[in-house]
Amino acid sequence: MRNTRYEGLFSTRASEWIGDLTVWNRQNAADNSERLERLRRNLRQAREQELTPRQRQMLDLYYDQGMTIPQIAQELGVNRSTVSRTLRRARDRLYRCLRYAL
Repeated sequence: MRNTRYEGLFSTRASEWIGDLTVWNRQNAADNSERLERLRRNLRQAREQELTPRQRQMLDLYYDQGMTIPQIAQELGVNRSTVSRTLRRARDRLYRCLRYAL
């Protein structure tokens, strides 16, 4: 029952309503710059205090320098799965550390 005589009517109003809601959201959204800055500060601190030197090194190569997992593996002389596993563990550790810091 896809083609009903009401289909055009409701889809037009729904899209207008969603557009209006988007505009309202933008106008009434709270400024979260302070919260983002606190998260960045806590992330820097957690990277230094909570991660192992190897995890910090791989996170730096992957996120800060933009290297791929195979490139990191080749540069460090380890298997790709080791790099992937180390990155996953580092992200998990940071998530656990930062989850309640906000």
